[in-house]
Amino acid sequence: MIRTVIVDDSELFRAGLRMIVESGSGTTVVGEATNGIDAVSLVESLPGEIDVVLMDIDMPGLNGVDATARILDLDAPPKILIVTTYAVDNLAYNAIMAGASGFLLKDTPPDALLSAIEATHRGTAVVSPQMTRQLLCSVSPQRAAIPADDSVRRRWESLTDRERDVLEAIAQGLNNSEIADKLFIAEVTVKTHVGRVLRKLDVRDRIQCVVFAHTAGLVAD
Repeated sequence: MIRTVIVDDSELFRAGLRMIVESGSGTTVVGEATNGIDAVSLVESLPGEIDVVLMDIDMPGLNGVDATARILDLDAPPKILIVTTYAVDNLAYNAIMAGASGFLLKDTPPDALLSAIEATHRGTAVVSPQMTRQLLCSVSPQRAAIPADDSVRRRWESLTDRERDVLEAIAQGLNNSEIADKLFIAEVTVKTHVGRVLRKLDVRDRIQCVVFAHTAGLVAD
């Protein structure tokens, strides 16, 4: 059973989200919080007992970005899945850079939300192709302020040609199956390449991998 916590300042939305999560055969809600401060305290009080936190961004007191950073700084933290009203903006970008495993809009269909929770629990970054493109658009204006230094360049150059192909496919929002079809290779081979790309770029997951590459100006939009 995947144990989740819902963090949102809207009581109505929390109730609706709880109904969806509890309707899943493999998901349950073990706690709720109305702001980032309470969310951090709740996670601290239940060490090792929370698998996925469904986190809003715009909340009073402590927003979802700062709460995400604080939670992920704890020992053995849960995964964080951002669930927000807004399409990608600087706050969502900052949440991803803080370590969130992905983000969804609040109008995501129930089945898709449950699938996203399961994927997040497995360690898969969750983001739709459309939102990936929006995320990269929000990253582009920041490039000039974050030059690709020698360390970044060395990590990029450590990738093989095939690993760069895989990285570019990830940047297009493709999943492993779609990348396999695009590159005419086995899906298990794609999984191996993705793991190597993440390791060589020294990033946590697929989303941070793409953000890293685009922020450094290493992959064309």
